[in-house]
Amino acid sequence: MILSETWFMEGYIDFELQKYRLLAYLKDVKNDFDRSRLYPHLAEIVAHYNNLLSFQQNKRFLQDKFPKRIDTLNLQKMEFVYERILADDEVMQELEQITSYAIEEIRHAINEGAQLYEFVEKQVHIEPVGIVPLYKNEGYVFIRYGAYSEVRIYNYSVTLFEHKDDKYRGIRMEYMDSRTKNLANTYEQIKLDIIRSFRMLPNPAVYMVEYPENVPLNETLLPVTKRLLVRHLA
Repeated sequence: MILSETWFMEGYIDFELQKYRLLAYLKDVKNDFDRSRLYPHLAEIVAHYNNLLSFQQNKRFLQDKFPKRIDTLNLQKMEFVYERILADDEVMQELEQITSYAIEEIRHAINEGAQLYEFVEKQVHIEPVGIVPLYKNEGYVFIRYGAYSEVRIYNYSVTLFEHKDDKYRGIRMEYMDSRTKNLANTYEQIKLDIIRSFRMLPNPAVYMVEYPENVPLNETLLPVTKRLLVRHLA
């Protein structure tokens, strides 16, 4: 189930209706968290939470997003004159009830997702393979998790985003290949093999990431790895 950015003010604005709509969505979120699937739901509920706070804190958000009702029609200028439903006290009271309830329910879901994220993050082991070069904004990541002997190989590249107040690092990871790790084929040996096979980076930075349990790779381990690697590189 998907909720739009302005779900709480769409359709028939009724507390009970929107309450059950929200609870059905949060049930899907909880089911994913119970299966250790962090994303995309963790990012979604944080966005919903911020939108609801924006509604409560900034009435302009409501005025921009709120549906309008046609009041009169100026035939000469072909313009619609709208009466904003915002003036309806009963609707506003219903919206206040919906958003206050939703903020509390979503806050509980965010806390559950954050606990799962922290649990996974604490068990992720990351360290460089061999000597780390001075240039570390591009290289390879070896990921191995659970009981698998397979090592998944990703190319990573770090990008820098500038904001008026700060700078932010982002990271892109692209799957390239896989190898089997054993006593003879160590991470160092895999690194040499990758350098010979791809030749994109003559002296790349390489990091190994290990996680002891079987968790969803794309929905959990990769997003956590990306954030950890950005912090590690910084």
